[in-house]
Parts: sequence; C-alpha cells; structure tokens
Amino acid sequence: MSRQQRSVQSGTAQPGPGESGTTGAGARAGVQRSALGRSAQSSAGAAAATMPPAVPPPALTLDALGKKCPIPIIMLADRIKEVRVGQTIAVLADDPAAKTDLPAWCALKSQEFIRADDLPVGWSFLVRRTY
Repeated sequence: MSRQQRSVQSGTAQPGPGESGTTGAGARAGVQRSALGRSAQSSAGAAAATMPPAVPPPALTLDALGKKCPIPIIMLADRIKEVRVGQTIAVLADDPAAKTDLPAWCALKSQEFIRADDLPVGWSFLVRRTY
C-alpha cells in the first residue's frame, strides 16, 4: 500500500507533488468544519420546512360557548360562506364533542381544519375555507 493510500485510509491525506493546500490537522479540521456547517444548514432547513406556515387572524369568530353539538357545526355551516376562500374562521366551543365533530365536519365538507387551541374554558377551532 502506498503512503497516499495509507493516509487516505487514516484520514490524514496530504497533498501529493504539485498539489497545494493545507496539510495535517488544519486540513482535517477545515473539512470537519465545512461538513458540520452543511449539516447545521441542512437541519435548519429541515426545521423550517416542517414548521407550519403562519396563519393570519380569523376573518370571522363564532362564539358557540355553552352550546351543545351539533350547534357549533350548524353555526359554522351557516356562516362559512361569509368569508372568502382561503380565509379562516375561529369557532369557540366548550362541548367536548366539538373536538371530534369539527375536524370530522371539515373532512366531510372538504374544508381545512387547521388546529384546536386550548382556552381557559373550551377551545378555539381554526378552519380555513377551501371552496
């Protein structure tokens, strides 16, 4: 095995005749730094790609607090046409059935269920009108 092959295997590759560059630990550290930089950039890019897009404030808020299901669903179905396609509606509800009924209604009607946020009393459900 040649000296160059041994140095490549051990990770201490040094430039051959006519090659320029840093040799020894400095070169290895430079390679490690650049690899680390790419890894950190990749992780940051992946994190940004997985973060949900910012949602603007709702165009309409429906207060269904104190009302039992299906009233929050009926209120949403009656008033969703008041907002433009792409806008959001917040439905405030405290009936535990709303936690399953609202996402199910959105799936059934092809509307986008964005999220449910806890409130001191009940939840705020965010829905985006898709058509």
